Amino acid sequence: MTLTFVLQEDGFACLLAGQEILRSTSDHPAFSIARGQPDIRMVRGNFAISDAPMDRVALIHARMDAGDLLLSAQAEGAPLLRVSAAGGALDITTLEPGWDRLWIELVAQPDEHVWGGGEQMSYLDLSGRRFPIWTSEPGVGRDKSTDLTRLMDEQGMAGGDYWWTNYPQPTFLSSRLYACHVDSSAYSVLDFTDPDHHRLEVWEGRVTLEFFTAPDLIGLVGQLSTRFGRQPALPDWAIGGAIVGLKDGDKSFARLETIMEAGAAISGLWCEDWIGIRQTSFGRRLFWDWSWNDARYPDLPARIADLAARSVRFLGYVNPYLANDGVQYQEAVAGGYLALRQEGDEPYLVDFGEFDCGVVDFTNPAAMDWFAERVIGQEMLDFGLSGWMADFGEYLPVDLRLHDGSDPMLMHNRWPVLWAEANARAVVSRGKTGEAVFFMRAGFSGVQAHCPLLWAGDQSVDFTRHDGINTVITAALSAGLVGNAYSHSDVGGYTSLHGNVRTVDLMMRWCELGAFSPVMRSHEGNRPDDNMQIDSSPELLAQFAAMSRVHAALAPYVRHVSDQAVATGLPVQRPLFLHYFEERLFGVQDQYLYGADLLVAPVIEAEASARSVILPGDGMWRHLWSGADYAPGTHVINASYGQPPVFYRPQSDFAPLFASFAGGAGA
Repeated sequence: MTLTFVLQEDGFACLLAGQEILRSTSDHPAFSIARGQPDIRMVRGNFAISDAPMDRVALIHARMDAGDLLLSAQAEGAPLLRVSAAGGALDITTLEPGWDRLWIELVAQPDEHVWGGGEQMSYLDLSGRRFPIWTSEPGVGRDKSTDLTRLMDEQGMAGGDYWWTNYPQPTFLSSRLYACHVDSSAYSVLDFTDPDHHRLEVWEGRVTLEFFTAPDLIGLVGQLSTRFGRQPALPDWAIGGAIVGLKDGDKSFARLETIMEAGAAISGLWCEDWIGIRQTSFGRRLFWDWSWNDARYPDLPARIADLAARSVRFLGYVNPYLANDGVQYQEAVAGGYLALRQEGDEPYLVDFGEFDCGVVDFTNPAAMDWFAERVIGQEMLDFGLSGWMADFGEYLPVDLRLHDGSDPMLMHNRWPVLWAEANARAVVSRGKTGEAVFFMRAGFSGVQAHCPLLWAGDQSVDFTRHDGINTVITAALSAGLVGNAYSHSDVGGYTSLHGNVRTVDLMMRWCELGAFSPVMRSHEGNRPDDNMQIDSSPELLAQFAAMSRVHAALAPYVRHVSDQAVATGLPVQRPLFLHYFEERLFGVQDQYLYGADLLVAPVIEAEASARSVILPGDGMWRHLWSGADYAPGTHVINASYGQPPVFYRPQSDFAPLFASFAGGAGA
């Protein structure tokens, strides 16, 4: 695959494998440049970003120079931009200092559809919308028409919008069967609002556009997974039962026994409060000093050993910040491992909501080594943890000073990748790759090579369109297209504020969704005492237990699909159009293929007893619970608790396994 330039009477074109990918004329130039004047404000990971670019000029005139394009604003003017084609990439460079804003327009077709953008929560099909690429908190509500979002905006810019995400990535796939990746960590924008052009905006004076082509989307997804790095297969323990999330101190073990006695298939106990608790107005937070808190969890080493003897793993929590009232903060200060204020030698402190933290500076090799070995290696892996939530990563301020002298504006998006690398380095050092599992919500291009498992972040505990249970499906599907094979979510959701609390209905439905995810993990949320938990009632406990058994029974199939992900790069959860390339499916984001042989349509509306399901292709689909066959098309399917709409291909090699579910909700 090569890119070629073609000079034309009124401009030029760029061809990708013979397909016109870019066209520039005097009436519609493809390149513009400017000098930026950014304004960046952050409040606890929520960012307000604006720009007032100066001297913007359209680059109308082009000439060839040793195979490159030189672009200028005037016919006889000095060139301001060089564009070089190298294989399947365009290297684009401004030629004078200070030009640090680039706009690039690619050719679009009116009926074209695009996907990607990293982990998007609101829209799988990006067509017709604009997506800024900047890792941040995703917002609470994420819908400017709602009272909750407006209230959260008033309280620290925290309401969010549809494009806010922990894991953005400047990569998109087109229904024209090509993909484009913007190889830059700068703030950028993917703008698909014009049916004639895809507009790319990059806040950097040098950028590479990488292009990929394939005869089908499956091949395209495989190429992207190769480009960014593939995750190892999930270990048997992670897919062979549910991971119960409890943060109740030593009482967590008695509660786990009750859950197991109810018949739940359990593979792990996740206690994020293993390092202690800090109570704030937001809710029950953690004490950010990453070592065992023996007051909250007495005899934890013995507890972990007892669980291991019963094939139950223990998981914890860590993030890349250190509370300034903790022991490890002082150790980091002494070692010079923290990012500094721009003036002086004082550590930069970030307000995380009623407590301040230092930023471990991963651009300092010694700090990276210290955190990977001293914190994760010794305090966690050597202590007996088999996994953990590797939280945050998206908070890097843009007004601090980093060890390597890099611009925080360019490092901000890269920070989750460095954070993932620190975790992966610790796992590798103990020879536990493919056995120990950490999961992250923050990400950016390249995180795939280090992070073995995503989780969809902090959804509201409800069914709302832009921040509820349904968003975790969109998150898994969008992230999967750009090289992330495995995703899951907090069963029950996380964020409970301003009277928004879990219902029994929500908990029942999220248990079902968790069962048909590669990892099933519950969470008590930010306000456990205000919310329903999986063990709050016999009804909820029975549902969780039944769906955990479904999850465990599917392990042989999930093992097959996980191994397939390693071999091909295909994600476990897939959009329908990945295997059935039909335009009517291009925007379907509320159901998915689980591998190629299962189709899952979770119930994501409150108090619903049925839902509409699209069955694609030209072969029959068999209902998992009744064994009845359905022809391709759209059907309204009954969905009682414990039996969400799920179908399988009767010709699947796993059909005997799937047939064993008929008549119930698990063995």
